Formats: sequence, structure tokens, C-alpha cells
Amino acid sequence: MVNVAVVGLGFMGVTHIKSYLKLQPARLVAICDAARLPDNGDFSTIVGNLPGAEPLRLDMSGIRATKDLQELLADPTIDLIDLCVPTPAHPRLVALALQAGKHVVCEKPLARTTALAREIVTAAALAKGYFMPAMCMRFWPGWSWLKTAIAEKTYGPVQAARFRRVGEPPAWGREGYFNGAASGGALLDLHIHDTDFVQFLFGRPRAVYSQGFTYYSGAIDHVVTQYTVASGASVSAEGSWMMSDGHGFNMAYTVIFERATADFDLSRGAEALKLCEKGQGARVVPPGPGDGYIGELGYMIDCIENRRPPQQVTAQDGLSAVEICEAEEESIRTGRLVTLS
Repeated sequence: MVNVAVVGLGFMGVTHIKSYLKLQPARLVAICDAARLPDNGDFSTIVGNLPGAEPLRLDMSGIRATKDLQELLADPTIDLIDLCVPTPAHPRLVALALQAGKHVVCEKPLARTTALAREIVTAAALAKGYFMPAMCMRFWPGWSWLKTAIAEKTYGPVQAARFRRVGEPPAWGREGYFNGAASGGALLDLHIHDTDFVQFLFGRPRAVYSQGFTYYSGAIDHVVTQYTVASGASVSAEGSWMMSDGHGFNMAYTVIFERATADFDLSRGAEALKLCEKGQGARVVPPGPGDGYIGELGYMIDCIENRRPPQQVTAQDGLSAVEICEAEEESIRTGRLVTLS
């Protein structure tokens, strides 16, 4: 068993807790939050943007609740620290947990700036424990399918790909999210998922051209980016907090292969992923089990159990995603194509 402590009890912390409860090799032994600590296990008021999320009422038997992270770092029985804290806290808390010899999962974005993200990469390289940024789309059913289809060229090369991740502005944690200097706005908190997935599929882009604007946060709250990738495919992504009341959240992609078109739309539920093959028409591709959160955390638990450093997503990947988003921000500001080294 891998003993886990979740730090930060907002929507994402609760989401991670739910995932660990479904992962048999993991044992949730502690929860921590400096501000709110529902030690009775009632998290039913904590909600987010995913449709159908069930409220959590956690059985606290055998689970320690504390506001003191140092208490958990000093406990030799805790193997994994899962950081679901606001972005500005990532560099300091990652460093503390790694210095304590813990394995660490850290929610995205890795940091608010490239410079701070590099500090985390350096700390991870020197650490005894394993480190993994929580880039859940690399593990999401229907999205991991796409990675395999592209890597194996099942339907021929990709000619074009479009990704979309849009929703209403966050209804929770607005004091943090709407402070763009701290959160990075929708660009760094939401759109970064697709930026990372683009580099996961096609390699690090050679250049980006972006358009967008700010509204709520003072940072970029709506972005559309065209990525220049090595294969020559036409690749773009849209990310936004600007949907009006009642729109809800949705994520989608359309990928045009030489011999097929794959179309994913979260709003279709169990029929989210449809594949249209030349000469065969359309069919639904059944989703895999679980979701990206269970996938990523289960992967980290497996890495710890088998003493194998994470490879599917690394600290360097997390840094690269922040670097690309910064290039997108520069492109919006200057109106120019921005190249990446």
C-alpha cells in the first residue's frame, strides 16, 4: 500500500480524494488545508465544473485531519504528498515535500511563470522521491485512445486537429482565480490542458500564434491558438472562461486523419467519442474505465510501488507547458507569431 496525504481541500483536492478511494493500492491517511478543514468529512458544499460529480462525505476513520503540513512531512509513514493548493504555493510546497523525502503529485499549472517552474524541475531532479505534475488529459479515456491512434498511425497521418475546452467562469475560489497575476487566468489554469496535450501528441510546437482577451482576471480569459508542429498538421486549440450562464463546461476535439475523423464531445456522455472511417461510416468508441484523475493517480501509485520514475508525464513536460502558454500570452500581447526554441 502507498500511504497518501492530500493537501488543499478545494474542488480538485476533493476530486483527488475520490480517486484515491477507488485505487486499491492507495490508502488515504491524511488531509490537510491551512484554511478549511472539514474534519467531520463533509465536503458536500465543495463543487466544481465537472457534470455529474457526486458530493463527498468522507468516512474519517483512520484519516488524520490537520492544518499543519509540516506534521505530515515529518511522518515517515506517509509516502505520497498530493498538492492541490493554489498555483502560487506550488514552488515552496513542492520543495518542502521533496526535501522531506516524499513522492509528490502537484496540480497544474506547475507554476505561474517559467522561472518558478524551472525551480520545481531542479528540485525534482535532486530529490530522492518521485515527482509528477498532474496533467490529467494524458490519461483521460478517449484522449489516451487518440494518443495511441496517432502514435500507431492506425488511420494514417493526422492532417488537422482542433481542441476546445470552454466553460463559465469558475464559481468557486474566485479570489484566487480572478487574480490573474496569481492564477494566470483561463490560459494557464484551463487551456494549459490542451497546450500540454498538443505537445504530448505532436511534440513541442515550433511556434504559436494566439488571439485572446482578458475580462475577469487581468490575465488571459479566452484564447485561440494555432500551433506550428513538426509534422505539418494544422493544429489549434481554444480555451475560455467566457461562456455565459447556463452554458456549463465542455471539452472536445476533432482530429482529421488520412482515413478517418475522430470526434470527442464530453456532452455526449457515454457516446463522447465517435469515429468516422472512410467506407465504414460512424461508430461509437466505448470509453475506457474511470477518468483522467484516476488514471494519472493510479499511474503514480504504480510507479511508486514498482520503483519506476514517472515517464508518461514529467516535471520537464510541466515546465514546457508553462513555457508554451507564456509564448501564447506573448503572441496575444504582440499580435505576432512567437517561435519556441
